[in-house]
Amino acid sequence: MYVCGVTVYDYCHIGHARAGIVFDVIYRYLQYAGYEVTFVRNYTDIDDKIINRANQEGTDYRTIADRYIAAFDEDMDRLGLKKPTLEPKATDHIDDIIAIIKQLIANGHAYEAAGDVYFAVETFDDYLKLSKRNLEDMQAGARVEVDERKRNPMDFALWKGSKPGEPWWQSPWGQGRPGWHIECSAMSMRFLGPSFDIHGGGKDLVFPHHENEIAQSECANGCQFVKYWLHNGFVNINSEKMSKSLGNFFTIREVLELFDPEVLRFFILQAHYRSPLDYSDQNLREAQAGLTRIYEALAALDEALAGPAGNGTATPTLAELQDKAQQLLPRFKEAMDDDFNTAQALGVIFDLVRTLNRYLAEAGAPDAAGRQALTAIRDAFAEIGQVLGLFHSTPAHWLAQREADKAAQLTITPAEIEALIAERAQARTDKNFKRSDEIRDQLLASNIQLLDTPQGTSWKVK
Repeated sequence: MYVCGVTVYDYCHIGHARAGIVFDVIYRYLQYAGYEVTFVRNYTDIDDKIINRANQEGTDYRTIADRYIAAFDEDMDRLGLKKPTLEPKATDHIDDIIAIIKQLIANGHAYEAAGDVYFAVETFDDYLKLSKRNLEDMQAGARVEVDERKRNPMDFALWKGSKPGEPWWQSPWGQGRPGWHIECSAMSMRFLGPSFDIHGGGKDLVFPHHENEIAQSECANGCQFVKYWLHNGFVNINSEKMSKSLGNFFTIREVLELFDPEVLRFFILQAHYRSPLDYSDQNLREAQAGLTRIYEALAALDEALAGPAGNGTATPTLAELQDKAQQLLPRFKEAMDDDFNTAQALGVIFDLVRTLNRYLAEAGAPDAAGRQALTAIRDAFAEIGQVLGLFHSTPAHWLAQREADKAAQLTITPAEIEALIAERAQARTDKNFKRSDEIRDQLLASNIQLLDTPQGTSWKVK
């Protein structure tokens, strides 16, 4: 599996988070399903954007590339991504790139023009077969800067002659650097061969990047380049396309200042990877609430298993729980086998959680059959969590952290809450129910919910 990595000139945004998490889960699931997976994800460490950033900062391209490779690695580690098998850099494969370009020229699919080398798209009959576009229509409406050196306006650069002040490498066509598209062909072929199983990336890469990869790779090697193409959908911000110009551009680091990395991961996996995903603070809060519901159920499950066994009293929900415990892993695998449908897989989990909550409410201390079902569920959750990269916290830690998050946003101190609870207790003793209700409403306005029990009154953050 080869997945197009980032161009390292800036911090990663949440679109990069989605691509990273999607293909991390695919990588994990293929291994879980029994495949030996060689997973290659590259770094594009030479590009116009990198050169421009270096010029702006008065430094060299390598300093910029190294800085943002380190930042990318840090972001992906925080999101819980497994390391790919290989993470090549484009600049380490200049010789491979030059060899492919020479082969394309020899095959009549590329041509030199004043120090540049272009791929001739009209020499490849299957050009645009991935995106299903029409070459003639695109040529007619091409918004391509006129370049007299090109035979066709749709031809794309394989090698670019160097401009003053730019980094360069020596080639048969003079000093220059590779075009973007040829880099991925060279790195994938170097480690996976001329034909391999899966190529992935964002939907925005279908054209021109992946289309051009197919053209140059198949013309160089004379065989099918990739068997399966996987593209994750776009991330929209409040239903609008993410864009720096619109001011709705969020880096991973900015998001993780507000939300736990597992919440972002859970949010992304709630949608099928090919579907568009709408990011908003509200949607992230809803994802956090959903994930917390699962942790609450796991906490109750752990508590039930830690307690004494029951006396064998049957509950109406036990048979249903046993069935869903038995079917949890098969249903999870069925969802994931359907084009890695994580949304459906999480639906299976929520379905079980609803039954689990009903059973625990009925059972009190579970009997032997109930404990067996609960143990099977706990083991299955650990297995599923390894695939999805979720449920790694202990439920107690997760729930305590969420309470701490909420408490940090309070406008009232715990001491003030306890004082009002004491005043309310006295008001109820004095049968001053109006004051009692006023205190309850006052605390609710501060997001404090009171819990009255025979043992007394406690509180939690709403």
